[in-house]
Amino acid sequence: MNISKVKFIEVTDENLEKKGLFCAKNKKTQGFQEKASWLREQLQRGLKMVIAEDEDEKQLGFIEFIPSEYAWRPICADNYLFIQCIVVGSKKMRNQGLGGELIRYCENTAIELGKDGVCVMTSNGAWISDRTLFAKNGYQMADQKGRFELMYKNLTKNAQVPLFNDWEKELHKYQGWNIVYSNQCPWHDKSVTDLLNVAMDNDLEVKVKKIEKPRDAQKAPTGYGSFALIKDGRLLEDHYISGTRFKNILKKELA
Repeated sequence: MNISKVKFIEVTDENLEKKGLFCAKNKKTQGFQEKASWLREQLQRGLKMVIAEDEDEKQLGFIEFIPSEYAWRPICADNYLFIQCIVVGSKKMRNQGLGGELIRYCENTAIELGKDGVCVMTSNGAWISDRTLFAKNGYQMADQKGRFELMYKNLTKNAQVPLFNDWEKELHKYQGWNIVYSNQCPWHDKSVTDLLNVAMDNDLEVKVKKIEKPRDAQKAPTGYGSFALIKDGRLLEDHYISGTRFKNILKKELA
C-alpha cells in the first residue's frame, strides 16, 4: 500500500466504540472496558490516540501520546508531548515508514500546541518500542536507567532535557507480595486476574495497588510505570505477565 493513502484517525469519545483501541479487539472484555474508561478520562488531559488506517478502514498501527506532565511513566519533562505507545502491525508497513509518519503526527501536534519537544521511553526488552525507530527520526538519548532509555527531540531552543524519576527508591515501600498496575494497557486487567488466581491456588497473600492518577504513575516503583510485580522491595517483573510465568516465579521464590 502507498503510505500517502494512509488515513490518521484520532480516537474520540464519539468514535471510540467504532474505532476501538487497536491492540485490544474484543470490546466485551473487562480489559477493553477498563482501558476505554481510562482513555476517556485522559482525553480531558490532552491525550491523543491516533490510529492509521488504509482505504478500507483496516487498522495498520497506532500511536498514543499525552502532555508530559500527565505521562503514565516515571519521567520528569516540562512542556513536552510524551509518546506512551506506538505500534505498527505489519513488517511491510514498517518498511514503508508508517512508524515515522506516526511520530511526525505527534511532532506536528506538539508544534501546534507550542510544546518544546517530544520524548519517549524505549527499551530492547518486552512491551515497549526499542530506540532504533526514534534514532532514525532524529531523537537523542536524554537519560538511561536499567533496561530503559529516555529519548527526546527538541522543537525549540529553550527546551529542558527530560529525565527519569528514580523509581528504585520507591521499592522499599512494598513489602510482601505486591502487584501495582494501571488501566493504561488493556492487558493489565487479565494479567492481574491470572496472577491472583495463581496466588489463591498457592495460599499466597498478594496486595494489589491500582494506579489511578498520572502523578502516581510517575512515582511508580518500575520503569514501565503501569505494572510491577514486587516481593519484599524487589522488582521481579516490570511489565505484565501470564499466570504460567508467575507459577515459574513462585517455584523459584518459594523453593
